[in-house]
Amino acid sequence: MNALITGVAGFVGSTLAARLLREGARVTGIDCFTDYYPRPLKEANLAPLLTEPRFRFVESSIQEANLQELLGDTTHVFHLAAQAGVRKSWGRDFAVYTANNVEATQVLLEAVVGRPIERLVYASSSSVYGDGTPLPMRETALPNPLSPYGVTKLAAEHLCNLYHANHGVPCVSLRYFTVYGPRQRPDMAFNRFIRAALAGQPISLYGDGAQTRDFTFVADAVAATVAAATRGVPGAVYNIGGGARVSVNHVLDLLEGIVGRRLEVRREGVQKGDMRDTYADTSRARHDLGFSPSVALADGLRAEYDWLAALPGGVK
Repeated sequence: MNALITGVAGFVGSTLAARLLREGARVTGIDCFTDYYPRPLKEANLAPLLTEPRFRFVESSIQEANLQELLGDTTHVFHLAAQAGVRKSWGRDFAVYTANNVEATQVLLEAVVGRPIERLVYASSSSVYGDGTPLPMRETALPNPLSPYGVTKLAAEHLCNLYHANHGVPCVSLRYFTVYGPRQRPDMAFNRFIRAALAGQPISLYGDGAQTRDFTFVADAVAATVAAATRGVPGAVYNIGGGARVSVNHVLDLLEGIVGRRLEVRREGVQKGDMRDTYADTSRARHDLGFSPSVALADGLRAEYDWLAALPGGVK
């Protein structure tokens, strides 16, 4: 495999690159280090990859990159680059989301047209569903996102479908459900909870904690992504979830068990765009991709805790 990964310095992108390199692939990674969270965290993700002889890194946005040269003899494209975050996607920042999530996807798809790639795997999100979707969420449900972020992720999905239908681009879209684990972004709940616990500070919780999520360990999400590159049906969309619907309050109970003490929790108001519940029906991914999540929530949470606890103070 000769892979191009966009967003390679990010949480999932860097983990995916490491796995592909272990399996003998050649990897070209591109990242523009958007300022959504501190650059040193992304550089730390990237550092182990830069020592690999089969890895090449290009710092650029997709729009400014020489995609014809980067694609070269690429066999597989993994499009993980995006402006993340539900809460920041409102207001003036929406232009950043349209540029990084919609426009960048269209530019990449246009560059791929006519090239003999085997798959283009696009990282979508459970945020495309919204709160009106029956549980468990199935790919056949009508998407109704609650946030501008979700709108842009769905728009990029539609672009993938359009380029598949009209130009034969072999796109496969994966709807990730709340990915967590080592290298998780600092704005995400588990990362915030654990850092507060390590520092002996109160944990800020949006809402009553009874909201539920289908949490997916990063290694499981990456396994599904690799499988989609060879077994995914072009034009198809797959839910990628952890296999259980768990409340945030239960997560805090698990974290107290890991820390070994009671945690102080400060409850704050529900944030605009946050979904109340998510739960993935992954039967399509199980059938087509052989996907079966293997990491239990307690084990994955412990792995993220250990990773954060071991970080140098300056990187936390």
